[in-house]
Amino acid sequence: MSRVVRTLFVSIFLIALAIPCVSAQQAQGPGTTPTPQKMDKETKRKMKRTLKELDSAYRQWLSEDVTYIISPDERNAFLQLDTNEEREQFIEQFWLRRSSNPDLPENDFKEEHYRRIAYANEHYASGIPGWKTDRGRMYIMWGPADEVESHPTGGTYDRPMEEGGGSTTTYPWETWRWRYLEGIGENIILEFVDPSGSGEYRLTMDPSEKDALLHVPGAGLSLMESMGMASKTDRFTRADGTNLPRSMGGEPASMNEFSRLELYAKVNRPPEVKFKDLEAVVTSRIVRDQVHFNWRTDYLKVTNDTVLVPVTVQIPNSQLSFQAKEGIHSAVLNIFGRVSTLTGRVVQTFEDSVSRDFPDSLYQQSLKLQSIYQKAVPLRPGLYRLDLVIKDVQSGNIGVVNSRLQVPRFDDDKLDTSSLILADGNKLEHVPSKQIGTGQFVLGSTKVVPRLEADFTTAERLGIYMQIYNLKPDDKTHKSSATFQYTVKKGKDQVMQFKETSADMKQTGDQVTIERLLPLATLTPGKYSLEVIATDALSKQTILRTAEFTVRPPAETKTAANVAPGR
Repeated sequence: MSRVVRTLFVSIFLIALAIPCVSAQQAQGPGTTPTPQKMDKETKRKMKRTLKELDSAYRQWLSEDVTYIISPDERNAFLQLDTNEEREQFIEQFWLRRSSNPDLPENDFKEEHYRRIAYANEHYASGIPGWKTDRGRMYIMWGPADEVESHPTGGTYDRPMEEGGGSTTTYPWETWRWRYLEGIGENIILEFVDPSGSGEYRLTMDPSEKDALLHVPGAGLSLMESMGMASKTDRFTRADGTNLPRSMGGEPASMNEFSRLELYAKVNRPPEVKFKDLEAVVTSRIVRDQVHFNWRTDYLKVTNDTVLVPVTVQIPNSQLSFQAKEGIHSAVLNIFGRVSTLTGRVVQTFEDSVSRDFPDSLYQQSLKLQSIYQKAVPLRPGLYRLDLVIKDVQSGNIGVVNSRLQVPRFDDDKLDTSSLILADGNKLEHVPSKQIGTGQFVLGSTKVVPRLEADFTTAERLGIYMQIYNLKPDDKTHKSSATFQYTVKKGKDQVMQFKETSADMKQTGDQVTIERLLPLATLTPGKYSLEVIATDALSKQTILRTAEFTVRPPAETKTAANVAPGR
């Protein structure tokens, strides 16, 4: 669909959001913030019926994918639409209105939003999916905190004076601090407590909720209580929503009851939306098949209705046209990708200009290497068409791929896994906290660079990456229990096997991530297969994933050099 047509639909829906739902309607511009309208009973009944009758994909989008960021007016408008075509256009403009630059093919807000959901599911699950937890909700809505103070085992806690002073013992707890949140203010601090020890941290407005000795007489006394100037029972007669001991000093503004209530209300409200004008851009491309490259797609669950699809492209450097200048050989590629439905409707596009630069001393060696690039796009389960176009800027040569793209659906009621990715073992590593969920090859908190040809040498380590979903939690401990068996075969002969458990990996949520390095020094050159069997001890379900790889002598290494965005 052209940007002109898309802009037309966007304008229509922006106006629709600002129209009263009954009788006389007055059109407003797309930059006008919708004013809440009082709906009659019939409209409300119709919206309830619509919610029940929605196709599962749209219901899940509304109640899961965007439940934390959609405004009440947008939700009401969505539930008053009549056809799936209108809903598709609404969803498209929903993301466009939040993009920092709607003129770009990719939507930075949408990509970041689904990265946050994926990260929350991987790190905050505790008997329920991570996106449903309080920490997951705050992370999805406001992004990573600038500072996190974590006490995963609780322990001794010296209260600050504004909390009454003295020492006590706490449950597991965390504080998150943002220097600034738009629409809320500066120095925003939230506290999460896990009183059950199950890993499910609750957002709290009461700093005393982490006090494990709160209800133990004579234990964990404050300064005034230990000096006999106050009684511990006084904590339970406070009218400000806390059970804190009395403080010897004054109360800071942040501890004021109304300040805490206001902060709690603001952080639970969907982030503000800035309405943006859209400008139509129409482009056309003439493509020729002159650059040959490898590519692959992987699939990782984000929500029931959204799958993260990393699209990885690998090009031999020998196919690139390098230009020498001042001792540096440079090549520039333009990469364009488009995902569309079988009816031709474009659902996702991305474009990047990337470069490779090598000094004279490394140029000849670089021609034997590969350059690799990746773009992760969120998609709904279903059947699509994937178009990839790569252009060498220096020569004008172009390579094209047109392929069927089947995005799987991950059901909640059975054990399932992401793609099994065989990765470069030298680059399978955790990234700094500021890079979590962002950049090429970053899946959650891990950098995973696939080996598209699955070629390794005996001097290398094979990286294994896979996510396992829907592990059943124990009814009492809320923890899962799973076993993972790795088997390497050469033909039908088993040459290596080992096991590990979710407890060994210190991952006991409903989702577990395998990040394993397999040394290849003991293997002889040849072709092998890797089998990974995941067994859920509680649900008694088992799932098998396999991948093939080749081991070569060290002299035949085919190391891939990463392509980084150039401009």
